[in-house]
Amino acid sequence: MTLQQLKYMIKIVECGSITEAAKQLFITQPSLSNSVKELEKEMGLELFSRSAKGISLTVDGAEFLSYARQVVEQEELLEQRYLGKKPSRQLCSISTQHYAFTVHAFVELVRESNADEYEFTLRETRTYDIIQDVKNMRSEIGVLYLSGFNEKVIRRLLKESRLDFHPLFLASPHIFVSSGNPLASRKSVALADLEDYPCLSFEQGEYNSFYFSEEILSTVFHRKSIHVSDRATLSNLLIGLNGYTICSGVLSPDLNGVDIVSVPLETSTDERMLLGWIANPRVVLSSVAERYVEHLKKLIAQNGFQVLE
Repeated sequence: MTLQQLKYMIKIVECGSITEAAKQLFITQPSLSNSVKELEKEMGLELFSRSAKGISLTVDGAEFLSYARQVVEQEELLEQRYLGKKPSRQLCSISTQHYAFTVHAFVELVRESNADEYEFTLRETRTYDIIQDVKNMRSEIGVLYLSGFNEKVIRRLLKESRLDFHPLFLASPHIFVSSGNPLASRKSVALADLEDYPCLSFEQGEYNSFYFSEEILSTVFHRKSIHVSDRATLSNLLIGLNGYTICSGVLSPDLNGVDIVSVPLETSTDERMLLGWIANPRVVLSSVAERYVEHLKKLIAQNGFQVLE
């Protein structure tokens, strides 16, 4: 086993494929594949699962990757201490449902970075893909929510993926609307008040089940419904069409400005959103990922929510 092999493995996980990793490493794909196979043979482990859909970490591979990263980090610390080498690029990948507060925390993370070089990734993506990203180590952390409706399904999927859910805060249903919407000045609204307005939600692609919806009360029928794939489009439609979306109610004025406001939503049930982050318990979080979680907690507290430990 060599340090180079460990670095190769880390790069494959970062890229999500051997082909892309080989390109970035400036080596041939067969050479990279052979290096991984030799490492697997020496360790007596299958580190990657290979299929027609691509390559992903096995359970043993995820655990091995954690140790590999620690070894490589220790080597870099030795080189910095005794050879005067500059710190390596800071790396951190986050996958999240479409929340302004997760983006705001990411902004604060990047701002505080003192590294001369860094490569951070923020994926605002679909619920199922968030779980797969963390499972396959494409992201260290994923941010999503549980509710009374989806909890059994999501927790079962997390258990099958060997991931842990860490609660952040509880939120009651709200709607986001344009500040020019007639409902914007209301202290609260009921579902009946929303009938004439288009309901905006994030489409979930192949896994378009109610259980994977990013919006609470996903089974409620809406006469006017629009599905979008990104937060910028949703924000534009909130303003341009006087639409609404059902959400946690946490806004980031620094990012959203004053064009969008949050209004509490009255419901006949006590349905609430438990927002939290997921991670692989066998993998030690990087210091950068730990700082991201701290920024999340800080922003949540600033918005008046109780942070759950």
